[in-house]
Amino acid sequence: MTLHPDLQKALFVEDAEQLTPEQLAAAMNGPAGEGLSGTLGSRIGIRFVWVSKEKVVAQMPVEGNRQPTGRLHGGASLALAEELASVGSFMNVDPARQAAVGVDLSATHVRGASAGLVTGEATLAYRGRSIMVWTVEIKDEQGRLTSLARCTCNVISIGA
Repeated sequence: MTLHPDLQKALFVEDAEQLTPEQLAAAMNGPAGEGLSGTLGSRIGIRFVWVSKEKVVAQMPVEGNRQPTGRLHGGASLALAEELASVGSFMNVDPARQAAVGVDLSATHVRGASAGLVTGEATLAYRGRSIMVWTVEIKDEQGRLTSLARCTCNVISIGA
């Protein structure tokens, strides 16, 4: 398992502590600001706004992520939630020796969105040596909750 090449160029763990959450978000958005090439997040339009060890915020367009009835697809909301939790967990590990992978994801969709952007905010609920749990709220442009999710990531050893 290796770190995405764009991140290897842009983000060094030693430097991460010196970067602002906005600068970390820019690194996660890739060199062109359109996401990391070849990733699901890039394909569905996830753009990071804030990245820290305790909180991750990103936006995703409804356009291109709709179900046949014209509303935001629940699977797209789940992908956003797991992306946020995975990136947040990544910020809490030593990428030379560890990776964080999603192992459990559940959500309740409480309101539909049919246009604009949704914003996901993940907050670290529990940080252990081998597991992290994140609570993710996804809201529409009016600030109304559309989905509430919880994602658990396992910390795995990848060797040094």
